[in-house]
Amino acid sequence: MELFKNKYRIGSKRLKGWDYSGAGRYFVTICTGNRVCYFGDVADGKMKLSPIGEIVNDEWYKTEQVRQNVKLDEFVVMPNHLHGIIVITNAVVETPRRGVSTETLKPNSLGSIICQFKSICTKRIWSAGFNDFAWQNRYYDSIIRNDGSLDRIRQYIVNNPIQWGRDRNNPNKAAKCTLV
Repeated sequence: MELFKNKYRIGSKRLKGWDYSGAGRYFVTICTGNRVCYFGDVADGKMKLSPIGEIVNDEWYKTEQVRQNVKLDEFVVMPNHLHGIIVITNAVVETPRRGVSTETLKPNSLGSIICQFKSICTKRIWSAGFNDFAWQNRYYDSIIRNDGSLDRIRQYIVNNPIQWGRDRNNPNKAAKCTLV
């Protein structure tokens, strides 16, 4: 851990020197605060989305629609997290702001895309009356460097609901989440 203003903080896992706004494929995992199962539940190996999960699913699809430099690949909304593959292309365009500020992030970067996604989801979720909803502050990402990795990650995403009973993000391991 690093010290910042004499306090411990988690250091960045970002690859030094990598341009996260340049063309690339990324595997991302975005979790809810305290791993609360806001998004639904898994039954018989299939994800059943809650109203909050429907909002998250809808906004994930919109990520590609509002950004000409983004293509979405495989993804799944799980009870308390989302796994997805985001492809940033070379096309650099002005992204509609959608009422979300990302002043400290490089425009069209992976960080700004995730920040805007989380922000617009939160606004819609709170507007729907779910005021206790929260995201985990950070998110996990991994640069996908080759087609073999891409294929393995796609398979992992597709199989995630089937594996939910053993998933490290499942707070109840082998039990169903309590829906919020």
